[in-house]
Amino acid sequence: MSAAACPVAPREASATRVAEGLSYGALGMPLAFVALPLYVVLPNHYASEFGVPLAWLGAVLLGARLFDAVADPLIGRWADRLFARSSRSAWLAVAGAAVLLALGFRGLFFPAVQGTAALLAWCAALLAVTYLGYSVVSVIHQAWGARLGGDEPQRARIVAWREGLALVGVLMASVLPSVAGLGVSTLVFAALLLAGVAWLWRAPQPMAAAADAQPVPMTMPLATPDFRRLLAIYLVNGIASAVPATLVLFFIRDRLEAPAFEPLFLASYFAAGALSIPLWVRAVARFGLARCWLAGMLLAIAVFAWAALLGSGDVAAYTVVCVLSGIALGADLTLPGAMLAGVIQRAGHAGRGEGSYFGWWNFATKLNLALAAGLALPALQWFGYAPGGRGDDALTALTLAYCVLPCILKLAAVALLYLTWIRPAERLA
Repeated sequence: MSAAACPVAPREASATRVAEGLSYGALGMPLAFVALPLYVVLPNHYASEFGVPLAWLGAVLLGARLFDAVADPLIGRWADRLFARSSRSAWLAVAGAAVLLALGFRGLFFPAVQGTAALLAWCAALLAVTYLGYSVVSVIHQAWGARLGGDEPQRARIVAWREGLALVGVLMASVLPSVAGLGVSTLVFAALLLAGVAWLWRAPQPMAAAADAQPVPMTMPLATPDFRRLLAIYLVNGIASAVPATLVLFFIRDRLEAPAFEPLFLASYFAAGALSIPLWVRAVARFGLARCWLAGMLLAIAVFAWAALLGSGDVAAYTVVCVLSGIALGADLTLPGAMLAGVIQRAGHAGRGEGSYFGWWNFATKLNLALAAGLALPALQWFGYAPGGRGDDALTALTLAYCVLPCILKLAAVALLYLTWIRPAERLA
């Protein structure tokens, strides 16, 4: 599949192009329910509703995510073998994993046990089930898109369909729990997942590998210099983004004292991210993927530096923070994945290594989220913060973790992106 305006053949009618883009990207919508929203809602849910201590909860989240992440490179290797057989084989694996994912996600928010120890064990087991299903579906889905090929703007558009619809899903998942409750949210998730799997069956087919082509070794991506450099940037930037995603509800409730405005804040953030994606895709055609990603990072730094100055009742100002940081999110979600597809092409591994590359890529994504939850939550408790805490020391600790730490990490990611990626490319130009 290639595209000029969306990931389909350029001479097809507009309605057909949109339909094909949706058929590939629709699965991104339910997958978003177990990405950032799970890390935003779940820690607060277990801490507030069941009284689970933050330190123990952070340890469970870290352990479950790390255990799950180890499987991703193996899943990626398996995905390459499935694609080597046929797209149908890959789709059948997606369908089976989706059932596992739906059951695990529902069970996480409605535990059948009581008591702190039992709740922690339940959470750990259901997280493992949920993330295993998620990993299989997401790795195959990402590899499917990367196998559609194209130049920088075309790759950005392919990722934009997936991530744009994912942000629509995130928006729904962030609002539904407050408006309709977690029960309705999990049912909506299951329905969207079923629809996404069905639509993928109708999506444009990835390019077929040569008859004698063999999937690349599982460790080959790590031996590719461009991939190692991109992965390092992605890791640092990802941790910077995951920390505030984990702590946002605590910041809203205790620093801003504005829990009634949670739906507004989250909707503004994710809606701005979704609406910004077409603008980032247009900018890529003029400035390139790397420079656009750099601009998104710099925007995020400026926004979170401002957020550190906010306090109780600053609802309007924080809404602006959400909108601007949402725009930066659009760059984070769309551009790195498109850059990775280019790395695969330049390495000569297109059509036989996408699964392995995205397996390691997802490993890094989960490591980001695990480190954010496993380090930030216990650190907050260590420095005296607990949900509902309004003391000066507690709020200072919360502000430093939510605002200042992400800025420091983003600055490190900016330096890595410019010094190891953009500047060497300029020298070769």
